[in-house]
Amino acid sequence: MNSYETVFILTPVLSEEQTKEAVQKFEGEIKSLGGKIKHSESWGLRKLAYPIQKKSTGFYFLLEFEGPSTVISEFEVMLRRDERLMRFLTVKMDKDSLAWAERRRTKMGAKKTVAAKA
Repeated sequence: MNSYETVFILTPVLSEEQTKEAVQKFEGEIKSLGGKIKHSESWGLRKLAYPIQKKSTGFYFLLEFEGPSTVISEFEVMLRRDERLMRFLTVKMDKDSLAWAERRRTKMGAKKTVAAKA
């Protein structure tokens, strides 16, 4: 099983419910193709570096998952067909990027714990 990371941008005209539904659909597709979701993260509404489809903002999301190499081709076909999606990028993670992602998650978890206590 290989580890992958996909970052995608959803169109800003979607409601919060619609964005959650889209992310759940993508996660379900990975699971149905034999993959396993390791981490899912919403980065929120952010300004784009350049306009895409005449829009200057978008909802950013990160999915980390494991699966066989066949998952990627089928998953990316599904992403290309979804009209709510503006851009996506999938990368295969090596041992160094896996370690960095784990450190980043623990650091963010610590920040959330401190913020919750305050």
